[in-house]
Amino acid sequence: MDYNQPMFDRPVFEGKTILITGGGSGLGKAMCAYFSQLGAKVIITSRREELLNEVAEEISAATGYPVYGIPSDVRDARAVSEVLKQALEFCGQVDGLINNAAGNFVSPTERLSSRAFEAVIGIVLQGTINYTLELGKYWISNKIPGTVLNIITTYAWTGTGYTVPSACAKAGVLALTRSLAVEWGRKYGIRLNAIAPGPFPTKGAWDRLFPESLRSMFDPSERIPLQRVGDKQELANLAAYLMSEYAAYINGEVVTIDGGEWLENGGQFNDFRHISDDMWDQLKDMHRGKS
Repeated sequence: MDYNQPMFDRPVFEGKTILITGGGSGLGKAMCAYFSQLGAKVIITSRREELLNEVAEEISAATGYPVYGIPSDVRDARAVSEVLKQALEFCGQVDGLINNAAGNFVSPTERLSSRAFEAVIGIVLQGTINYTLELGKYWISNKIPGTVLNIITTYAWTGTGYTVPSACAKAGVLALTRSLAVEWGRKYGIRLNAIAPGPFPTKGAWDRLFPESLRSMFDPSERIPLQRVGDKQELANLAAYLMSEYAAYINGEVVTIDGGEWLENGGQFNDFRHISDDMWDQLKDMHRGKS
């Protein structure tokens, strides 16, 4: 089976409702489509109402399961409460949350204003907090063992230059994931996990982070041992597994799906891959001569 094919072949989420932030495009849309294909009722939310409606209609028509688009700003706690209220009116219950909404841009940090930091942290960290608290309190009140999946990045633990606001925000989401996995897992049976994707080309993010002018300078896939970028279905497969009952014993975990990218670039001697066989032979002879 090819890596870009669906993993599950039956409706494992039938009777469940999944809420996905930032679900109108890119990886969010891919996850929405797959969860709907697997039988879930899906709520997608972002600030772009027209896009949400188009995506909801498109996916629902393809799968036969209802998809609802609810426009909202993740940074606004009152708006988040309204999303849950409408979701319950549409579906009766919400069983899972995927915090996927994100904002990011590339810039030397000294060129950024405090407002630039606020813009990214507001969406990524505060937005995740708003939805996690809203759904968590709802689940606790109704004794529902809900599931949260947060989309982070590998630089949540390594840090990175030139997207520092995102690194700060994603590190906070990682801490939130691990902290609540312990606190809420023990008390309420609520699971929280995260996915740390590597490069997955999507129209919006790819154009912002790897514009054509930069792509002509370096190929992102060259940083990856598997020599390719990710396919959206691969991430959707992983998300479905972690949100499903098949992963019921996985809690507080972060699964990296990046083809080995962060390990490749974190190892001190990994650039030795550029050494030719002839050079290795010369090094071998040098070592023998010194022994």
